[in-house]
Amino acid sequence: MSLCSFGVEPLSCHAWNKDRTQIALSPNNNIVNIFEKKGKEWVKIHELTEHTERITGIDWAPESNRIVTCASDRNAYVWSLKDEVWKPTLVLVRINRAATCVKWSPLENKFALGSGARLISVCYFEEENDWWLSKHIKKPLRSTILSLDWHPNNILLAAGSADFSCRVFSAYIKDIEDKPGPTAWGTKMPFGELMLEHKDSDGCGWVHSVSFSASGDQLAWVAHSSISVADAAKGKEVTHLTTDYLPLLSVLFVGPTEIVAAGHDCCPFQYTYKGPGALEFVKKLDMPKQSSKTTTSAMQHFRNLDKKATEEDSTKLDTLHQNSITQLCIVSGDKAKVEKYSSVGLDGAMVIWEFKH
Repeated sequence: MSLCSFGVEPLSCHAWNKDRTQIALSPNNNIVNIFEKKGKEWVKIHELTEHTERITGIDWAPESNRIVTCASDRNAYVWSLKDEVWKPTLVLVRINRAATCVKWSPLENKFALGSGARLISVCYFEEENDWWLSKHIKKPLRSTILSLDWHPNNILLAAGSADFSCRVFSAYIKDIEDKPGPTAWGTKMPFGELMLEHKDSDGCGWVHSVSFSASGDQLAWVAHSSISVADAAKGKEVTHLTTDYLPLLSVLFVGPTEIVAAGHDCCPFQYTYKGPGALEFVKKLDMPKQSSKTTTSAMQHFRNLDKKATEEDSTKLDTLHQNSITQLCIVSGDKAKVEKYSSVGLDGAMVIWEFKH
């Protein structure tokens, strides 16, 4: 594993280019910084400054080399690299609340954008007028969309929202793609068709992150106090696991049965899913090194108690991240077998982790 600090500002989101030599980051403001790996250092090479409010989502399409960004200013831009300069194209997303998340489809011919307007904009490029249009999925959404993920078939779209629900929709756009074949989630897939809706009866809170497996037959999501998996191959049966940890903010399938999740506990956790009712916690993936404690004098001991109401003189956490982890991304491999993944956090750090299968 390797840690790199990009300053003291929180990192709200990040995305990698195809060969993982460049990374796009937002330091919790209206700017996207693009860094390139030169030797052991990350050097800033571009700055994307079109947005006027805080960036809430970044995704980098590996094949077409386009970046899509969204922000609280209710806009989304598709950025293309021309003559070593990133040029933005405005997307007609037609929303009246802040955009919250964005995700390219696997074939990169469309992307989905979640917002506080209680709808999902599925955006695609119209060649005739040379612009990005959007179609809206509205029903039965009741609150802000917090997370999105695409099924490998480029048609189905999973969404987690603040109404305690996880849903799977069809995002089939007949103008740009062929009619989809049947899947384990359903056979009829007109645009906006609801394939799955699961509302947490225990009221476990907002659905912060969703992730399809490599096959697309399983869908994992994390809420305030639980991690869940819906299995389309087993009749869409949902398995819950209530955790003893602080809320998880990001989840990622790293193998056919392995899941990694992270959040306010500042370190990633590994879970395994082997079928309905068999979702289990495996281990913490950030094992703290045993630090050699220096002996303190009696005077220093009482001075610390007086000044800081603690016996220890250090406030440093045992974990690599010193604050909440906001997002996980794949660095090498794919969801069938992830070899490395990255995490960014509110401490301004980015960590690359190795996953051992």
